[in-house]
Amino acid sequence: MSVIPISELNDRARDVFRLVVENYLGTGLPVGSRTISKMASLSLSPASIRNVMQDLEELGLLAAPHTSAGRMPTETGLRLFVDGMMQAAEPSAEEQRAIEAGIAESGPIEEALSAATATLSGLSACAGIVMVPKREPVLRQFGFVPLNARQALAVLVGQDGSVENRVLDLPEGVSPVALNEAANFMSARFGGLTLREAGEALTREMEAERTVLDHTARALIARGLAIWSHDADDRPVLIVRGQSHLLDDGVAADLERARQLLEQLEGKQEILDLLRGALAGSATKIFIGSENKLFSLSGSSVIAAPYRGADGRVVGVVGVIGPTRLNYARVIPMVDFTAQTLSRLMR
Repeated sequence: MSVIPISELNDRARDVFRLVVENYLGTGLPVGSRTISKMASLSLSPASIRNVMQDLEELGLLAAPHTSAGRMPTETGLRLFVDGMMQAAEPSAEEQRAIEAGIAESGPIEEALSAATATLSGLSACAGIVMVPKREPVLRQFGFVPLNARQALAVLVGQDGSVENRVLDLPEGVSPVALNEAANFMSARFGGLTLREAGEALTREMEAERTVLDHTARALIARGLAIWSHDADDRPVLIVRGQSHLLDDGVAADLERARQLLEQLEGKQEILDLLRGALAGSATKIFIGSENKLFSLSGSSVIAAPYRGADGRVVGVVGVIGPTRLNYARVIPMVDFTAQTLSRLMR
């Protein structure tokens, strides 16, 4: 989309354009010349304002949704406003505390990311999204709790304090003593290793026949490592929270648009492809409406900011999906602050 430079607008056109956009983003309704003329900051007659609005419409910055005198910004106009005119407002102290508190109360990193997404969704009234970094947890302790003769609860404790449980089918003839022996062996030999490293270590020991475990215990350990390794490969790498915020009065009135938007959110792989574009940069990215093919039909905007790991490299993206008329001046800094908070958490 080609956007004219802001310098090509004279002062009067800039003032009228800014007021139209700000009013539209606040109400979601087309803005008329009489509304603009009543503002103390502008000393122009309704007729003069109508002429300016007509000029802005011819430039492709405003559009009239119907035959009334009201105007609303086009996607080109919104891009010009966001890039060249918007006065961003930092999150309030209360909003900052809410974001930090939601993240700090969580345990494992996935829970912190989920909490950050839910908090961001609630504060912005948009759907919150976060790309979870693929990682290999470092192991600390294993345990097996018998459930019945053929099943046990396999417990994995990570170095970061995370605890994961899986129901494991047992080889025939496994006793509680064998379960305890296998758990002690795994904790002693594999503590401090990732799942991949633990699997490789077990394979080496079995091939060299250095392990003192019997066949049943070895099978149990192999199953325990396999179930966690399989789950790690299949972990969801995208968390979406607050989809209901997208079904506001404006969207709900257009059922087809609402259906398309929810279908797009279900296609998580496509959203991931979009967010990966934000991984390459260091700044917050804003996609408005048809600038992004994924949300062109539903007329949605995406604001996404990268966050960093302990080594300073970008490891994920956090952001929101909302209507094109969202409050950019408030939401963009909020997304950026959430990304900064997550980066501090990852250190």
